[in-house]
Amino acid sequence: MKTATIPSLRVDPELRAAAESVLEKGETLSAFVEDALKKQVHYRKTQAEFIARGLTSLAEADRTGVYYSSDEVLGELRAMLEAKRARREKP
Repeated sequence: MKTATIPSLRVDPELRAAAESVLEKGETLSAFVEDALKKQVHYRKTQAEFIARGLTSLAEADRTGVYYSSDEVLGELRAMLEAKRARREKP
C-alpha cells in the first residue's frame, strides 16, 4: 500500500517544545503526531457511533413508549458489575 502525507502544520514554538518534552525514548515527533492523529480519528468514529446508537434508542423508545429511568439503568449496570466481580473472585 502506498503511503500518503499529512499537510505540514505550523504551530507556536511553545506547542512544539511541549510536544517534544513528552516524547518517549526513541520516539520521534512525527511518530507522536501520527499516534495522536490515529487516536483522534478513533475517538471521533467512536463518538459518532455512540451518538447514532443513542438516537436509535431514542427513536425506539418513542416508537414503543417504553422508557427507563436513570435509577433502573444504573441498577442494571450495578448488577452486571457485581456479577462480573463475583465470577472473577471465584477460583
